Amino acid sequence: MNKENRTIQLHFFVTEQEYEKIKEGKASAHIRVLSTFLRRMAIYGYIIHVDMNEIQKLTSLLGICSNNLNQYARKANETDCIYQADIEDLRERLTEIREEVGIILEGFSKILEM
Repeated sequence: MNKENRTIQLHFFVTEQEYEKIKEGKASAHIRVLSTFLRRMAIYGYIIHVDMNEIQKLTSLLGICSNNLNQYARKANETDCIYQADIEDLRERLTEIREEVGIILEGFSKILEM
């Protein structure tokens, strides 16, 4: 919603302790503007912040695995054979990816339990 559409202003008082807790909540939600944080909390009742580090790690692992698979396929097409060590390497990387996906899904399930 655009700033121009907001015509109603709300005011309320808080104690120092409440203000500190509000600032902590704003920081943990990674929101810089206090009014944005308060508006979202008032409307939705909670704010979900997703840590994208695990997803970036997963994306990196998928890229590595995809590149390796292409190299293995190219080698197999050129030589009509593929080494067992290459297959094991690919299996290990896929296992890593499955584990990362499990961590991400576990995190999402915790968010949904809130």
